[in-house]
Amino acid sequence: MSEMNEYTPELFELIDEDGNKKNFEMIDAAELDGEQYFAMVPAIEDDDFLNADCDLVILKAIEDNGEEILASIEDDAEFEKVCAFFMKRLEEAMDEMDECDCGDEDCCCHDDSCGCH
Repeated sequence: MSEMNEYTPELFELIDEDGNKKNFEMIDAAELDGEQYFAMVPAIEDDDFLNADCDLVILKAIEDNGEEILASIEDDAEFEKVCAFFMKRLEEAMDEMDECDCGDEDCCCHDDSCGCH
């Protein structure tokens, strides 16, 4: 029996203004100033993931005819504020991944030459 992958991305099929469908993976979500925002990247759908387009897409939840949909942020100032927020969170998450959990300030766990891991 095969093991299930521990990481299963949350995928969304989005339709652009031209009616084209494309899958996106949600990497973060946050509420700012009472509004819900989502940070997404295009889903990797083939084996050529190293050459895939990884542009960050920021969308806002809005209500349209009584239904919640994800839409582009039209206001430039709002977009810049939300983008800066998500970029800061992504940078912090990447920094946390680089930190060691052993608690030793002089840790060499990230130095392959020490052999302590």
